[in-house]
Amino acid sequence: MPPPRRWAPLLRALPPRLQQRLLERAMAAVLAAPIADGSLDFMEGRRLGIDVTDLDLHWVVELRDGRLHAGDGTPEASVRGTATDLLLLAGRLEDADTLFFQRRLVLTGDVELGLTARNTLDRLPWEAVPLALRIGLNRGARLARAARSAHLGLGTAA
Repeated sequence: MPPPRRWAPLLRALPPRLQQRLLERAMAAVLAAPIADGSLDFMEGRRLGIDVTDLDLHWVVELRDGRLHAGDGTPEASVRGTATDLLLLAGRLEDADTLFFQRRLVLTGDVELGLTARNTLDRLPWEAVPLALRIGLNRGARLARAARSAHLGLGTAA
């Protein structure tokens, strides 16, 4: 399987609005409970950037009127990493602190906003994430990790 950067032209061919809508749907499924119980109120009107470096994808997420929106603009804080590392984080196969200390994820801008968002997501019960999405994230993260290991000649990492 080719490294994620080789998929970048294909993914960039998707219209930005379609990318944003897919991201919004995924966030709505994962974060419905924290939005409803007010755990994400600190994000109201705040902009958090997500940069997938090897795919050259960038989104800015903002909570408005109880709904997360993905779009463009200038973020107040950004998290930046490769598709594999962000998938490992989302699939809970790697700890955020490990990725940050190894400099595989970088947080810039309003660090307090970024850390508050990260801590809120860390407290999210994994079982609250819809099963199909948990399976997809887990399998995608394992596949990406194995592909990276194979590409680097490290063998299979399960």
